Amino acid sequence: MKYCIKKIYLILFCAIFFLLHDEAIAKKRQIEYSKYNISNYFLGIVSANQNYTDIAYKYLKKVKFTKKGNSNFNRQFIRTLVLLENFDKAFDFSKDVWSENELFFEAELLLGIHSFINEDYSSAEKYFKRLNENFVEDFIFYDFLSDMLVSWVRASENRKDESFELLEKIPEDYKNLKQIQNIFLHCYFKSEKTEILFDRLLGEKDKDFSRYDFFLANYFISKNENTAAKIIITKSRNINNSNLLIKQAENFILNGKNKKIINLFNCENPKDSIAEIFYVIANFYSSIKDYKLSNFYLKISLFLNSNFTPNKTLLAENFFLQKKYELSKKTYNSIKTIGPIYAWHASINLAQILLETTNNEKLSIKNLEKEFDLIQNPNFDHYYELANFYKDYEYYEKSIKYYSLALKNINEKHYLFPKILDRRGTSYERAGEWKKAEKDLLKSLEILPKQPHVLNYLAYSWIEKRTNIKKALEMLERATNLRKNDGYIIDSLGWAHYVNENYFEAEKFLQKAVELMPLDPVINDHYADALWMINKKLQAIYFWEYVLSLDTTEKKLKDIINKKLIFGVTKKL
Repeated sequence: MKYCIKKIYLILFCAIFFLLHDEAIAKKRQIEYSKYNISNYFLGIVSANQNYTDIAYKYLKKVKFTKKGNSNFNRQFIRTLVLLENFDKAFDFSKDVWSENELFFEAELLLGIHSFINEDYSSAEKYFKRLNENFVEDFIFYDFLSDMLVSWVRASENRKDESFELLEKIPEDYKNLKQIQNIFLHCYFKSEKTEILFDRLLGEKDKDFSRYDFFLANYFISKNENTAAKIIITKSRNINNSNLLIKQAENFILNGKNKKIINLFNCENPKDSIAEIFYVIANFYSSIKDYKLSNFYLKISLFLNSNFTPNKTLLAENFFLQKKYELSKKTYNSIKTIGPIYAWHASINLAQILLETTNNEKLSIKNLEKEFDLIQNPNFDHYYELANFYKDYEYYEKSIKYYSLALKNINEKHYLFPKILDRRGTSYERAGEWKKAEKDLLKSLEILPKQPHVLNYLAYSWIEKRTNIKKALEMLERATNLRKNDGYIIDSLGWAHYVNENYFEAEKFLQKAVELMPLDPVINDHYADALWMINKKLQAIYFWEYVLSLDTTEKKLKDIINKKLIFGVTKKL
């Protein structure tokens, strides 16, 4: 922070120096570049860049620049207003700074949305078309977004053929987004092809489109085809257990609350379909850890379709990852009202926030257990997720208890059964109950043999115990074939060769593991051991010293390496 403050003052000094140097500056410009004005400007920009939205707004609203021509200030101010959900001011400000002769992405976007909402379609098209003429270096979807939005403008004007023609012009780089919006356009125009297009999208094996099982179920329910909706959601639920939207939809259907599904999305309302575009963009930016930009597009999505409250889950996650714990907590509390699935998900994350903010594990767990006790008729999902929480925080005995309850509540043929066995097995191993751990891991592999990480965990455990070395080597070779560039698995294979005294073979695999995971202390230590054993002792010493310099190296490993630096690799170690 001190560095940031010094940098701000340096910028201020330079700005003021050049201003004072020019005696011909007009009075108006002197007001703009007053110490007070510049201070507020830079403090606002820095606050915005550091994701302190409220503070950024506090400073930026005090700035008295001539708004036109100050693109960086305008951009930050509009984004800040959107992040604060102050859309009326964002629309007014965008109108104030917009110019026919200056391209300004955020202003064009918001003015287009405002015109579209007010059914001023000619203005909306004008603004949306200008998006393609803008160059915004951090906006990846600009050449997709413009045509897609204009397509919806034309659909809203009942220019059906033109809307589909424009959609077709969108580059194939955006194939998946095109498919989704093509479905929504067909749904909007009540086309008989809608269901066929849904089936085509959901039939693709190389992409996870499970989210759109919800939209298909929503479509069926809107047509009073409730049985078809139930089949879709049940099938999706059996394939993908982690999708909250699908789990909550199943809960609604089983409890006769289909109306709640209908209330979230309506394909006959173009705003809802456009909101989904912005959600997809927000999800992308979150995946590359640009949480500020993700929140910007997510707030636009929620503005367009405020009923789709499940999308707030992404907002809560982004806030958590930004360490904005109070905002994350507030958002998680708000999604509790969606339904029991989201309520339990929120409770787990609220417990994590409590742990982060208080560093009090007992209090965090006590609160989560209190929430768990409020659940009527808990199912295997509740047991499984509670067990995962305990395992993540190294309460292995409690995790074993709830993994066992989860296993009792599902059929052995359920796709999650081997995964729960694996997780209980690793908890047993961490709790020092190896025989039970080994039994669970073997059973998991018996049910589902192609699990590279389970193969790795069991084989590496055998190697560390100096048992079943030959079988462990075979398992690790299988695991490596399944995951060819996994540093952990390649390290295990190299270490198996080391234990089997195949040092040159070990060095080959361990070198590759280090290349894949150069910051892992254990992998670097294994590589150094192999180097020592093939008489590359100077190189071994270099890698041991490197491990000592890593912040993530545990004290126990440091103590062992300090002995190696004196005595080398000996059996005494």
